[in-house]
Amino acid sequence: MWQDNGLNGDAQRIEQLGWMLFLKIFSDKDRELELLLDDYKSPIPDEYHWEKVKGNWAGDDEGITGDELAEFVDRKLFPALRNIDVSTGNRRALIVREVFEGNNNYMKSGINIRKVLNKLNEIDFNIARERHAFGEIYETILKDLQSAGKSGEFYTPRAITKFITDIIDPRIGEKILDPACGTGGFLSGAVEHLKPKNTEERKLVEENTIGWEYKPLPYLLATTNLILHDIEVPNITFRDALDQPLSNYTEKNRVDAILANPPFGGIVANNNETNFPQTYRTKESADLFLILMIHLLKMGGRAGIVLPDGSLTGEGVKQRVRQRLLEECNLHTIVRLPNSVFQPYATVATNLLFFEKGKPTREVWYYEHRLPEGQKSYSKTKPIRLEEFQPIKDWWNNRAESEVCWKVHIETIKQRGYDLDIKNPNKTEEEHEYTSQEIFGLLERSFLKCNDLLGLMKEEIR
Repeated sequence: MWQDNGLNGDAQRIEQLGWMLFLKIFSDKDRELELLLDDYKSPIPDEYHWEKVKGNWAGDDEGITGDELAEFVDRKLFPALRNIDVSTGNRRALIVREVFEGNNNYMKSGINIRKVLNKLNEIDFNIARERHAFGEIYETILKDLQSAGKSGEFYTPRAITKFITDIIDPRIGEKILDPACGTGGFLSGAVEHLKPKNTEERKLVEENTIGWEYKPLPYLLATTNLILHDIEVPNITFRDALDQPLSNYTEKNRVDAILANPPFGGIVANNNETNFPQTYRTKESADLFLILMIHLLKMGGRAGIVLPDGSLTGEGVKQRVRQRLLEECNLHTIVRLPNSVFQPYATVATNLLFFEKGKPTREVWYYEHRLPEGQKSYSKTKPIRLEEFQPIKDWWNNRAESEVCWKVHIETIKQRGYDLDIKNPNKTEEEHEYTSQEIFGLLERSFLKCNDLLGLMKEEIR
């Protein structure tokens, strides 16, 4: 891929590899289903299937190459799969169409395309050992997104997805939702956690592990991710979670568990804020997602989500959003993370919020997660690791205040105007040498607070 002048940067290379991988994995699964089910027929026409026709475009290492292959991919394959027949309601056909509608072939050299196809032909995704080994490679590919420009926003470090999933502890038969699923880290984590043992359990997990994603590249990557985790037809919908009125979501749409890292710091598009009650309308995506997630939880449902410091403080709409959270849900725990967890694409400090719907909050426990000793920040070479969360797991069911954890009564929070940005009162003062990333984070939070105040002033003027 590096040799092809049509590809520019890691994000494009990952997208290119993404559609090829998807089609190879999808086609291998087709072969398996045709052996297992007498009446199964692939939704992909034979001519465009990876290896249905002898000497075809992909599966035959000696197949077409050069300009002929490049022209076939651009002029025939993509148009055919973008217009695949979905009139029968075949969910596998719909997934193919949505993947190819939103993604592109960037490679210009048919010879280079042939080399990549032949490399993929070395893997048989129907062999569990090869599929699981490739799953590790795929995780590395997704991790590389973190430093691939704007695409980095779709990847949540696996230490965080695993920790949140372990704490929420979803069970087979429960509906699990990620309304902004990105590359599918929480969804694949839920599937690994559930470990379905037979066909019946696998079907339940497949049906009840639900994702929504509105950008083509992460939708493609998440779909492939779940197929690699043995989910035959991933229940991921290509859509914007904020695109319809809150009132459209009724009891049948509610779920038992939400695992999510909703987009933050972004401006809502298409006037989607008008889909929410007037009292909660804002252009800040994280606040609208929080209202949506509260609404979508069943009574007794539980959530583990990532939110920035900016969502814990602020007046006006932000305050009303937090008030609703505390009145409708038991926000029992906030884990405060260092601000370098999501760098380089985001430098703001983030938090893990855990809450259960149905009872109001009486007290909130805080746990300050600190960097490993001797480490000034997280980075690509030194990311946050799952074992760092073990002390929090040990503390979880036997809580006591200490230098890193404290609790705050709801009355104190109300007196603060529902401000949840509460610093560690047990922390001993020490001289702190700020890194450049921390300085950027402080500046970013200052700008966010200034914007909140300006918005409030504008509301008052109106």
